[in-house]
Amino acid sequence: MLFNSVEFAIFLPIVFFLYWFVFNNSLKIQNSLLLIASFLFYGWWDWRFLSLLVFSAMVDYIVGIALSYQNAQYKRKLLLGVSIILNIGLLGFFKYYNFFIKNFQDAFTFLGRPIQITGLSIVLPVGISFYTFQSLSYGIDIYRRKLEPTKDLVAFLTFVSFFPQLVAGPIERATNLLPQFYRKREFDHAKAVDGMRQILWGLFKKIVIADNCALFVNDCFANYTNYSGGTLLLGAVLFAFQIYCDFSGYSDIAIGSARLFGFGLMRNFAFPYFSRDIAEFWRRWHISLSTWFRDYVYIPLGGNRGDVLFRSRNILILFITSGFWHGANWTFISWGVLNALYFLPVMFLNRNRQNMDHVSQGRLIPSLQEALQILLTFCLTVVAWIFFRAQSVSQAMDYLYRMFARVESSHSLLPRTSTLVFILVLLMLEWIQREKQHALEFSGASMPIRWTTYYAIVSALYLFGAPQQDFIYFQF
Repeated sequence: MLFNSVEFAIFLPIVFFLYWFVFNNSLKIQNSLLLIASFLFYGWWDWRFLSLLVFSAMVDYIVGIALSYQNAQYKRKLLLGVSIILNIGLLGFFKYYNFFIKNFQDAFTFLGRPIQITGLSIVLPVGISFYTFQSLSYGIDIYRRKLEPTKDLVAFLTFVSFFPQLVAGPIERATNLLPQFYRKREFDHAKAVDGMRQILWGLFKKIVIADNCALFVNDCFANYTNYSGGTLLLGAVLFAFQIYCDFSGYSDIAIGSARLFGFGLMRNFAFPYFSRDIAEFWRRWHISLSTWFRDYVYIPLGGNRGDVLFRSRNILILFITSGFWHGANWTFISWGVLNALYFLPVMFLNRNRQNMDHVSQGRLIPSLQEALQILLTFCLTVVAWIFFRAQSVSQAMDYLYRMFARVESSHSLLPRTSTLVFILVLLMLEWIQREKQHALEFSGASMPIRWTTYYAIVSALYLFGAPQQDFIYFQF
């Protein structure tokens, strides 16, 4: 079920009504309702894959309980190993089996000994990378004794499958989300209203900006040999806004929807295109995944400890793993390597934690230095996004060559003027609100300003919304 669909517009109010007005006297029934709603939400795509989600969750539920009865370290490692192998094994099979088979065949062909291994027609379960990491971190935290295992199966299954963030995050930690299923929730009008604002802002970013950018970007990348370097540059820039508005829009709707039911999800985006260096960008982009890899991959590898070579190795592993998480294609790995190369000089100069505050804090206009830093960081990310969007590494390299070689063409391609205008509106609103959680987090604004903004956004959704597009991160 898509957030930007009629089905969800019907589904959400029904669940909200039952949750607060029918089953509000029983926490257990409320959790059960959320579990049923989450299964319905996920099963709307394909009911068959619900069994995979439940199996993955049950493995970690059982492992968690078993860990609580074990003090012997080797047995605890064995139990954690079972969880990791089964979870990563399922993810690897569905997401990477054909990728490894193809590259295995290519390697033997390169060595002059071609072999034939039949690939499989595998359907990638929606959201498998997200719920697998969420469930897996539960077992790891129990192993590390940071969390007590739950014996409430309904609460645990609802934690893993919670419909607002099930398909594309934020990737929640059990230490934050799971305890919220144990506590009685009281309806908070202010939080619900703010949740609705965040949902509205997420829909605006997705339907008005991301989906309109997609129309231009899809044509640009599919037929890039026909267009001039200027058109390709515009296509790359618009993809940067497409993926940001698409993914952060999903996160806004997810976080806002959760607030309607009394839950607080972690922030996933913090206005990343206002970053002054690449380290700050990665603290602000897909925060739930970045911190997941930091806590469960980077720090166990040794983190910032050791000499330059040791730290460089850890950074490369971190970004390559992050790239590979996104998909079974060398383009994602190249994207990860490129971001690592961006990050390493910042780390070598000990500037990776230099920009921890809000840019131009307390000021409306950035300094010239800040503006140039933001522009440079954005340009670096735009180049990296070309690898992310391209179908192959060779296509990405050719796209970059044609973009910088100023290739002229008689073919022209222009986005809708309204799309460019709305991108400017996005940047202005998010700049003004950059110290808030989201762009529509009004505090002290008068009623006329608030309602004018709401009506303007609703009108834009109706008048300028593009044909429905899937969320980009559904494929991951």
